[in-house]
Amino acid sequence: MNRYPLWKYLLIIVALVFGALYTVPNFFGKSPAIQINSARATVKVESDMLGRVEQALKAQDLTATSLSYENNGTQGSVRARFKDADIQFKAKAALEKALNTDPADPLYSISFNLLNDTPKWLQSLHALPMSLGLDLQGGVHFLMQVDTKALLNTRLQGLQSTVRSVLRDKEVRHSGISRDGQQITVKFRDADTLGKAKNVLSSQINDVQMTDVKNADNTELSLLITLKPEALKAAVTEGVKQNIIALSKRVNELGVAEPIIQQQGADRIVVELPGVQDVNRAKDIIGRQATLEVRLVDESVIGLVDENTAVPFGSELFKVGRGAPAILYKDPVITGDYISGASASFDQHQQPSVSIDLNGDGGSKMREGTRGKIGKKMAIVLFEKGKGELLTVATIQDELGSRFNITGMGSTAASSDLALLLRAGSLAAPMDFIEESTIGPQLGADNIQKGFNSTLYGFIAIAVFMIAYYMLFGVFSVMALSVNLLLLVAILSLLQATLTLPGMAAIALALGMAIDANVLINERIREELRAGNTPQAAISIGFDRAWATILDSNVTTLIVGLALLIFGSGPIKAFAIVHCLGIATSMFSAVFVSRGVVNLWYGRKKKLTSLAIGQIWKPAD
Repeated sequence: MNRYPLWKYLLIIVALVFGALYTVPNFFGKSPAIQINSARATVKVESDMLGRVEQALKAQDLTATSLSYENNGTQGSVRARFKDADIQFKAKAALEKALNTDPADPLYSISFNLLNDTPKWLQSLHALPMSLGLDLQGGVHFLMQVDTKALLNTRLQGLQSTVRSVLRDKEVRHSGISRDGQQITVKFRDADTLGKAKNVLSSQINDVQMTDVKNADNTELSLLITLKPEALKAAVTEGVKQNIIALSKRVNELGVAEPIIQQQGADRIVVELPGVQDVNRAKDIIGRQATLEVRLVDESVIGLVDENTAVPFGSELFKVGRGAPAILYKDPVITGDYISGASASFDQHQQPSVSIDLNGDGGSKMREGTRGKIGKKMAIVLFEKGKGELLTVATIQDELGSRFNITGMGSTAASSDLALLLRAGSLAAPMDFIEESTIGPQLGADNIQKGFNSTLYGFIAIAVFMIAYYMLFGVFSVMALSVNLLLLVAILSLLQATLTLPGMAAIALALGMAIDANVLINERIREELRAGNTPQAAISIGFDRAWATILDSNVTTLIVGLALLIFGSGPIKAFAIVHCLGIATSMFSAVFVSRGVVNLWYGRKKKLTSLAIGQIWKPAD
């Protein structure tokens, strides 16, 4: 009657192995380490940095226990693990001397870090410890608001410039172009010209709506151009993403192992930097502005340019970057503030290039700056921390306007990188710090200890009560509760969830909810024994009848958890995630695992006369 098929026991064993594998990484410690990141937007840390680091350490008789390279899609980093903190400090000094030849202008950011000691064979299975939130390990939290009005203004300025350049290129005459809010108005003298302009613009520009407007006596004709609602929404979304990319590149300089940079709502960005305590430095790096300038090359200099070349008055020598050294005029043609978009593309010869869109003023300045300069060279310079670096030097093929291409990139990777720099070199829109907080590492350590103790003491109290009240069935319930806790921690580790204080509270709550299901099962079995059923029948009927009640109570609680997950944010969402996962694991452990253990112990006993389930009180006659 009470026997589980073999496949169910195999499933329980698989669940236990899974739980053990993905829970155990949380019990390994951390080793002192050094993290090498790029300190410049144009310098990338490639995999060959591993050899340079190893060679620099060997030159100082230092040994790293492990070296690893990681690439997050925008910037790579190298991490070197060491035996103790003393070697870590010596290694940092050795690497700064070897990698940064000019301490005043470092190429790489070399910072202290702590790395998990999880064995490699577990890491290969993606068995990693949970990340700790700021409230558990300390750090800095920022909430920033993106200025969407400035973002849309830039987008509309670019659209206005594009409309003007398209009509001029197609030789369509108009009486003026103006912008009022999110609407661009183009005036015409006759209907035929308006129709021609409408056809030309619809074929050249996407994501816009065009409406004809005439006054009462048809003496004034206008074409109203607005961005489609989905295009406006996409512009905001793309701008927020561009800011996130720019912030990701900047926090690398802080040497943060696991920064959290994510969008919250439509126009807010959350930045969490675990382990960082210097708020002012973090704000300076996150909020700094990297600027771009387009300058003409001073070709009055005859011969090869090197560091000893005399620089004419009004010009400047650039020694770093692609095409360096080069002498450029100090006065820029345009700055990066005029760039409204940049994307990797291909030229007419199907060679990699970068397409650049300028806003209205930028297009005018570019036309004026390149008029009559065909065959001359033009350079794009990135200024960061007051120092300029050449991104590219190209030859002007034609008079440039609001749209132009940079060719000769060599590879699609180079064009993608340059487009990214042009977009992320400066923020797409300004941001305001609307919330900031700092949590010290000691407070985080206290929170971890208190959270762990509360869960541990709660578990012990539950175990003592269950065993004292339900005897052997109490032991079975505690075993199921242990499996529930094991699976919950394993799933959170597999998902690489960030554990916070609300998450620890949800774990403690999950224990109480899970044991409630076992109490229902045990009481149902007691009722069946009081009703005169045999022990085997009482076990079978008790589990079956308790299941419906357990399902109802957990589903209603799950609905509340899902509501918190959907509508909540921050700590509330962290609580909801652990809460919902705890409901799933508790149903599995309380019913499936608990019944499996009971069936394994009692199921094969044919002449079972009693159950060790505590005192069974029968009602008086």
